[in-house]
Amino acid sequence: MQSIDKDQIKTYFMSLQDSICSELEQADGGGRFREDAWERPGGGGGRTRVFQGKVIEKGGVNFSAVHGVLPENIGKALKLDSGSNFFASGVSIVLHPFNPHVPIIHMNVRYFEIENPETGAITNWWFGGGIDLTPHYVVEQDAQYFHKVLQRVCDQTDASFYPRFKKWADDYFFIKHRNETRGIGGIFFDRLNESTGLDKTSLFKFVQNVGESFAPIYTSFMEAKEDLPFTANEKEWQFHRRGRYVEFNLVWDRGTKFGLDTNGRTESILMSMPPTAQWTYDYPVKEGSKEAKTQELLKKDIDWVSYSS
Repeated sequence: MQSIDKDQIKTYFMSLQDSICSELEQADGGGRFREDAWERPGGGGGRTRVFQGKVIEKGGVNFSAVHGVLPENIGKALKLDSGSNFFASGVSIVLHPFNPHVPIIHMNVRYFEIENPETGAITNWWFGGGIDLTPHYVVEQDAQYFHKVLQRVCDQTDASFYPRFKKWADDYFFIKHRNETRGIGGIFFDRLNESTGLDKTSLFKFVQNVGESFAPIYTSFMEAKEDLPFTANEKEWQFHRRGRYVEFNLVWDRGTKFGLDTNGRTESILMSMPPTAQWTYDYPVKEGSKEAKTQELLKKDIDWVSYSS
């Protein structure tokens, strides 16, 4: 018998949304989250919270908890039998800053379970999620700091998690048609259940540790970089990199595609899009420039923890 249930997980995700929103408002100092509460016709709903402030140009911290009979299209996408009862809950975050020296960040933590409609027994469950960073300009020291924090978070549960989930993120957040990564990666994981050799309580604690690492990581970048000066050329590069972000989300991101294909709430799904992006034909990158250096570092399998330039 599992020691935690879906209501405890849902309550935690709601509190995580609350705490992250509070910490971001305090760090930004120039805006407040606007909440858009919504209900799903088939059961459940969520709280979409959007933000525009001094440091964050556009951001969203979303919570959802939905349930009901598993629709056929969702069952097919997840390779599960439709007709069962399902429950899904999670928190999803994307932040786009004003200053091109402040990175874009994304995090998602989620839980999913299937219940037999006749017996009420849980027949399948798992946790998923991850956190990744997309700097407009890759700074090696920042990348090393980010990955060291994630390694410590993973090691609290299982020393094998960081190398496995870091590789998973490298492969997942990859823009195939550009042959480049979206950013410097992070960790990505899905369908974590008892097959990992860990019980539900341990995996839930891991997900909590990931979720609670978000605000300290990102507010440190905000505070260190929000007042750095930038040029018109650096702003243009930011728009160019945002364009790549859009390309990944609309072409390759399974979450975006899944949400749109299954008639999810469009406004919440596309909250991840930047406010302004740019596509310049055959964008010129000067050899030896900061932009060229960043371009060279947008590749898989860089050992950021032990990185030495």
